[in-house]
Amino acid sequence: MVKRPTISDLARISGVSVATVDRVLNNRLPVREETARRVYETATDIGYHAAGLIKQRMRQELPEYRLGFLLLRGNDAFYGDFARELELAISQSQRFRGVATIDFASSLAPDEIASQMRRLAAKSRAIAVVGPDHPTLTAVVETLK
Repeated sequence: MVKRPTISDLARISGVSVATVDRVLNNRLPVREETARRVYETATDIGYHAAGLIKQRMRQELPEYRLGFLLLRGNDAFYGDFARELELAISQSQRFRGVATIDFASSLAPDEIASQMRRLAAKSRAIAVVGPDHPTLTAVVETLK
């Protein structure tokens, strides 16, 4: 029977003290991000039973951002794939916890896109837009900045 890795094993292999591993596990006192990440990666590598908890605790400390995206043609395979990749990239970010709101332009009419931009911006920290180059949209971007 294989012995389950202990907190001492994790500390030794990570190159940190047992107290540091304890701080990472229990979210006590500040631990440098690179140190916490090294402990997490080592925990994953050796099969430490609380690796998931470490990951969860590390993510709790990250800022949370709601990001809005306005893309063209929701029924287009390219934009559908692009939307899925955006969601995946945001969910896997190691610098922040993100929530993606992805809308698709109902038409290429600048006034309609401008309205969608304003609605999306009202519920997002930042937005990104794919749309035609038009003075109306440029004005909305300037206003939202």
